[in-house]
Amino acid sequence: MTRLGDLERAVMDVLWDVVPGTSDGVTVREVADALDGRELAYTTVMTVLDRLAGKSMVQREREGRAWRYRPAASREAHIAQLMLDALDLGGSRDAALVRFARSVTGTEADVLRAALGSEAGLTGPASTGGDTDGAELTDRVDGPTGRRPAGEAAER
Repeated sequence: MTRLGDLERAVMDVLWDVVPGTSDGVTVREVADALDGRELAYTTVMTVLDRLAGKSMVQREREGRAWRYRPAASREAHIAQLMLDALDLGGSRDAALVRFARSVTGTEADVLRAALGSEAGLTGPASTGGDTDGAELTDRVDGPTGRRPAGEAAER
């Protein structure tokens, strides 16, 4: 996955914060207006959105003479993919995962335990050894159906 530059990240933040998943998206003008204080030219925002479409970070749909843009994936899915990409940088994935697991807070560790328990088919606080305050883990990296596509290996 391609890392984003500062302006690309600012545009994606607008899309992630402004465009609900069920929305038809936003126009270049709406994104430019949401980037208040940056004083960017319309054509600059249009170019950034075009490049993000080329990187498959945004989806666009023609509406008359304009395009409407929306994120191709959630912010959480993007961050999770960045984390997976970081594991592919070399060295021992196991060592990197252990180091990461030891660096998270207790609450973050509880969230990870709940997610791993859910992946293993275990449910409820009893399976995770902790209380998740009723929060459900619904955002998945694997795809919109919550399952890996057919034929994709479980391990990365």
